Amino acid sequence: MNGSSFGSIFQVSTWGESHGKALGVVVDGCPAGINLTEKDFESAMARRRPGQTKYVTPRAEQDQVEILSGVFEGRTTGTPISLVIRNTSQKSGDYSEIAHIYRPGHADYTFDAKYGFRDYRGGGRSSGRETASRVAAGVVAGKFLEELGIATTAYVKQIGPCECVNGVYSKDGTVSDEAEEKTRTGFVPSREMIEKSPLRMPDPDASARAEEYLSELMKQGDSAGGIIECIVTGVPAGVGDPVFGKLDALLGHALFSIGAVKGVEIGAGFSVAGMNGSTDNDAFSSSGIKLTNNSGGILGGISDGDDIVIRAAFKPTPSISKPQQTVTDKGEEITIEVRGRHDPVIVPRAVVVVESMVNLVLTDRLLVGMSAQMDRIKAFYKN
Repeated sequence: MNGSSFGSIFQVSTWGESHGKALGVVVDGCPAGINLTEKDFESAMARRRPGQTKYVTPRAEQDQVEILSGVFEGRTTGTPISLVIRNTSQKSGDYSEIAHIYRPGHADYTFDAKYGFRDYRGGGRSSGRETASRVAAGVVAGKFLEELGIATTAYVKQIGPCECVNGVYSKDGTVSDEAEEKTRTGFVPSREMIEKSPLRMPDPDASARAEEYLSELMKQGDSAGGIIECIVTGVPAGVGDPVFGKLDALLGHALFSIGAVKGVEIGAGFSVAGMNGSTDNDAFSSSGIKLTNNSGGILGGISDGDDIVIRAAFKPTPSISKPQQTVTDKGEEITIEVRGRHDPVIVPRAVVVVESMVNLVLTDRLLVGMSAQMDRIKAFYKN
């Protein structure tokens, strides 16, 4: 299997299966001298970890990251960083009944079509558990971006029909004039606001409605989809390339590589189809700040210095206990009710996955961009 590596200079390669002994990632191309310890991974891994609320799978994984190489005395050495996460709560027996059944909404059929063989225990490489490796790599990228004053914040904007009202809320959860002004570039809630909600929705009213909605779906054995919005602040103008290396194209690639993502939009997104040029174009001011940010911080595939605003639409969790029609690998029609430990909604745990993939793209593109101008190369090697 190829396709498990991502990036040009800052390159990550994930490995492992959901029910194997472990999974992990090798990060190559990370500059030397970045402070990094195993403790740095705890917060991010905890945000992705299962078993936190009744709205996520109860699989009890600690998701502790071990650093096997690439770090000495708490600092990166510039050599490949190898990270491993042990699987400690596999229940492969939960999947024995579906060894020869194609689950609707899963990659069972397509894996068989490609390889003629598949790991039916939780989906193997196609399992959402693979994203634990991405989050670990995203922590390393985040440490790099932090050195440059770049911050990435994602939150759940919508679950089913329940949507944060314009994402315009102050710290106490009420609409404020100050928050209204922030909608020009995108709402940037604090981590505290996001984590107050079990669904990571910073709008308290939307979160409460979504909780009721999910509780009803869980009684029915069903699941829900949702939207995650991610805002990146501090990205300088000039990151990305104008043709195949467009920053928005690479961000789209990164987010679409997350298994459950079925749609990605940047800035005004799909709503630009109903706009005119006079309303879509972002006017520039003498201060260097655009008056609007319909571009989502990217023009011509290159960052324009404004906040990068990107959204990803996640499909409902395909593993549901409601009866579904399908077939076996012999073509026999059958009705299936998927058993086991599954999330009724994916998006709360995927918030940190979105942040991680965005961080990986930005780190890689910033390093690639260092060679864009001869003056920069000369300045570096003359010092």
